[in-house]
Amino acid sequence: MRSNQKAMDAAVIVLFLGLLIFIGNILSRFFTITKIPDVLFLIAIGIVVGPLLDLVEPSAFGVVGPIFTQVTLAIILFEGGLHITIETLKKSITGSLAITAVNFVVITVICIVIMQYLAGFSLLESCILGAILGGTSSAVVIPFTNYLNIKNDTKAILALESALSDVICIVVLLALLDMVKLQDFNVGHIAGNFIATFLIAIIIGVIAGVWWSSVYHNLASIKSIFITPAFVFIVFGFVSLLGFSGAIAALALGLTFGNLNYFKAEKIIPFLGDTVTQVELTPTEMEFFAQLVSLLKTFFFIYIGISIHFSNMSIIYLGALITIVIYLARIVMVWLTIPRSIPASDAAIVSVMEPKGLAAAVLASLPLEAGIAAGQTIQDVTYIVIFFSILACSILIFLLERTAFSRAYRKLFWAFGKTPETS
Repeated sequence: MRSNQKAMDAAVIVLFLGLLIFIGNILSRFFTITKIPDVLFLIAIGIVVGPLLDLVEPSAFGVVGPIFTQVTLAIILFEGGLHITIETLKKSITGSLAITAVNFVVITVICIVIMQYLAGFSLLESCILGAILGGTSSAVVIPFTNYLNIKNDTKAILALESALSDVICIVVLLALLDMVKLQDFNVGHIAGNFIATFLIAIIIGVIAGVWWSSVYHNLASIKSIFITPAFVFIVFGFVSLLGFSGAIAALALGLTFGNLNYFKAEKIIPFLGDTVTQVELTPTEMEFFAQLVSLLKTFFFIYIGISIHFSNMSIIYLGALITIVIYLARIVMVWLTIPRSIPASDAAIVSVMEPKGLAAAVLASLPLEAGIAAGQTIQDVTYIVIFFSILACSILIFLLERTAFSRAYRKLFWAFGKTPETS
């Protein structure tokens, strides 16, 4: 009898997985047509089967949730790096660094003000929440930039911001948690960790890309659509195990793959000889990457929806308030950091690109695991902000793309687009 029950449970799980994959592909196509992010619907599905109907508990996913996160993050950043040219990178890096840093600081200040006065958080607990929410989601931003009619420089700024902010959030949060353990705050230690994490990850990513380019075309006998993703996972995992940013390493790997000819021509990497050739992914491999991201993203964002708690309305109110204030502050951030050369329409898009996602979801569990008193509240608020921020981004993008709202909103950026720009 027990074996029959287990067989039925297994059959239900297989059926459920099949339905999720099917729905995920439909929603991905829906995203392409409507510009409404599929992750929004995926979170909604998770909310329905989890908190509303109580069919699935977060514990049912075990360690799979974080694994989905890491794998999806690696593939998204690698694929994003493939499409960024060095010329675009050089023109965009200043704006990317500026908006990434300002965004992180402003969001941390917002969390300090709101959580200290409305939730009774300590300064340290508020900073921890700010560090978790201080970035943008690659899983939402990069697919959006592929579908929106914006300039290449703007796409690069948004893609780089989402990648760089992950590193800042991870390094600062871990430093804050170390401070809790050691009861010591060392700015030099934080700065040193950030620089090491950033630079060493880039160096390893570039070296790995150069080496792979020299052996890739000699693997004809074992070449398959899995071999390049496998190498990306190896680099991501290896760098992460060393204590550095696997996310930045994956981005650097993609950038290297897409710009080896530039490196050789400019003699930036002197030892690139004639044996090193450009790595070009086949259409089949590119399609595999897209499908892999779609599959992993489907499961992970449903997991986020299942993990959201609606039992405490004060948490929902706090998450909604934080989201609203962040989006209002983002308008000011664009004025402070983005080059005036980009068109007003692009500046408007940048101002609504504040969705939270994979990195925030992963980091949200760390304070609770570290024994922080407000750890559960931090996690719950983070999940609510992820949902509301993606919802706000989706609505605003729809209004900017499809309605007369765009004309009025773009007037907020009247000073942009005044100088000649080449994409």
